[in-house]
Amino acid sequence: MIRHGWPILLCFLVFSLASCDSAEENLGDQVVARVHQKELRLSELSGMFPRDATRQDSQLIVQSFASRWTKDASMEWEAERNLPADLNIDRLVRDYRASLVSSHYEEALVGAKLDSAITQDQLTTYYEENKQRYLLERPIVRCLLLRVPYPLQEEAELQALWNNGKITDTMALANYGERFAEVALLKPDDWYSLDDIITQLPKGVLTVKNVNHKKEFSLQEGSYRYYYRLLEVKPRLEVAPLSYVEDQARSMMIQNRKLDVLEQAREDIYQRELRKKNVEVFSLEE
Repeated sequence: MIRHGWPILLCFLVFSLASCDSAEENLGDQVVARVHQKELRLSELSGMFPRDATRQDSQLIVQSFASRWTKDASMEWEAERNLPADLNIDRLVRDYRASLVSSHYEEALVGAKLDSAITQDQLTTYYEENKQRYLLERPIVRCLLLRVPYPLQEEAELQALWNNGKITDTMALANYGERFAEVALLKPDDWYSLDDIITQLPKGVLTVKNVNHKKEFSLQEGSYRYYYRLLEVKPRLEVAPLSYVEDQARSMMIQNRKLDVLEQAREDIYQRELRKKNVEVFSLEE
């Protein structure tokens, strides 16, 4: 709890801070707040005051921090007061410290030894060996999709490019999309989640059930005209194409390499200490 003299002390401290060229100078070590025997001192707020802070700014910073601190300190005091009798807090602290030290060193090891370069051949090999990990949870499609504000700009050009058949000039169609379309998915080799495509079209036009039957259409609804052409669909539980899961596969390869680096480092360090006779295992006394 903050004592009743806190507002007066706050005003004095803030006035002192405001009189300095920087609110970080000459902070001193005054007690700002106290909860039981735990104290917050003004020096602990060093670095929190902008150089151009006004007295009011500094007051708000101190007051806000002290408010949070007293709540946290009160909770900590209550938690300590209610610790279970069988809780070995010292052991927990030791274990946590050991975990932090090990984690820090492991990060350094990984940073120094990890080879994060992945060639296309390595990626392909990994994918071929682990295909069953990449079964689709939802259908995906290769398709072309345009959503263009209606009435259309240069409609004759668009109709000629779309041409109700095979698109031969994809660059020209992409150029039209950049100029006029709000949505332009025009890369024939790219895969998209069917759910994402469905959300780009009027409700109910395309569904999981009719995706294989509505292979091509154009329609006008509201203030948009839509052009859609299905190139390929892969249903749920089929193996995802490599291009669709490439980022995921690369991340998994990196993660596996990290584990290999750490496992090798652990073994090397253990064997070194074993050779130096710094490792001992004792039999239990009968």
